[in-house]
Amino acid sequence: MQPEPFTTLTAKTLVVRQENVDTDQIIPARFLTTTSRDGLGKAAFYDWRYTADGSAKNTSPFPVGGAGERQVLVAGRNFGCGSSREHAPWALLDYGFRAVISSDLADIFTSNALKNGLLPVQVPSDVHEWLLANPGAEVALDLEARWLRLPEGRKVAFHTEAFARHCLLNGVDPLGHLLAHDAEIAAYEAAA
Repeated sequence: MQPEPFTTLTAKTLVVRQENVDTDQIIPARFLTTTSRDGLGKAAFYDWRYTADGSAKNTSPFPVGGAGERQVLVAGRNFGCGSSREHAPWALLDYGFRAVISSDLADIFTSNALKNGLLPVQVPSDVHEWLLANPGAEVALDLEARWLRLPEGRKVAFHTEAFARHCLLNGVDPLGHLLAHDAEIAAYEAAA
């Protein structure tokens, strides 16, 4: 399944201030029994959202039914640290997030997010602090131009590696990109 193209997004934020959120908190290991991306949103931040008997926790910042209009997760520093499971971005996407913003995102999480259609955005500390202090703010992301616009109009540039940006804009993962050039590859090999 190829990811949805990501060009622009205007959405409200959901803020999780906690630092050092690892991939086991994003999706606990006991839910890693599938290689399918479908349905993992139910397990996203499961232990933050539900008690041991499966009841919803009143203290959870996450709506029970999914991200809804809050498609941008503003996370604390060092988000996505820990193991390199791809299930973490799959769970966040299936829950309804399309982007994660922080001043410090774990490298492996960033790589997995980019390969699976979830836009990771790393911003300067002052912008991050503003977003943490203003939960529910409506922000705009433009991947083509590579900027984030805050509600007061300030535009903040962000970096996305060129090939990953190309794949996100076109809704393909790296393998999908390669397969799209199958005929050219076959022609090259035939001529060699």
